[in-house]
Amino acid sequence: MNDTRTETAGTTSRRTAWILLTVVALVLFASVFVPAFLIRPFRAQTPIAVAVAYRFRVVSPWITALGLPVALLLAFRLVRSRLRPWQWAPVLLLAGLAGLAAWFARQNHFEWMFHPLPSPAYARARAVRFVDDDDMVIAVELNGDAVAYPVRQMAYHHVVNDVVGGEPVASTY
Repeated sequence: MNDTRTETAGTTSRRTAWILLTVVALVLFASVFVPAFLIRPFRAQTPIAVAVAYRFRVVSPWITALGLPVALLLAFRLVRSRLRPWQWAPVLLLAGLAGLAAWFARQNHFEWMFHPLPSPAYARARAVRFVDDDDMVIAVELNGDAVAYPVRQMAYHHVVNDVVGGEPVASTY
């Protein structure tokens, strides 16, 4: 009877470790995926989505700093419980997902998504064929020099660094 009870306790303990490892890995992944999902190019963002994404961006390094050791401890515990060969892949996948989330939480993925144009090219208004009369533009006039940036062209980067009228400007929306 003792062997059966010990075996059942071991199975329950392993099952609990699997569930906890899965939950921890998914929470860590969600803490960095949610902001990237809410703030993405070519989609309208609501003020609430921006606030939620920013809050996650601030707390995700802390969430992952606390969660990664837990995930690794659970993975180590499962490895020590004599896994079957087919069980190694899910353990490594979940531990890797937790590690990737911890790394990603420390990256500025918003900068990856919305980086300024490195070398914007310009054309005279009369020569432009890709801007319709009813297209929205962002216009800047400084020291007698005027430029217009089509919003449709800026949609991905959201920022154009330029010099207008001898003054450096960053045009954004």
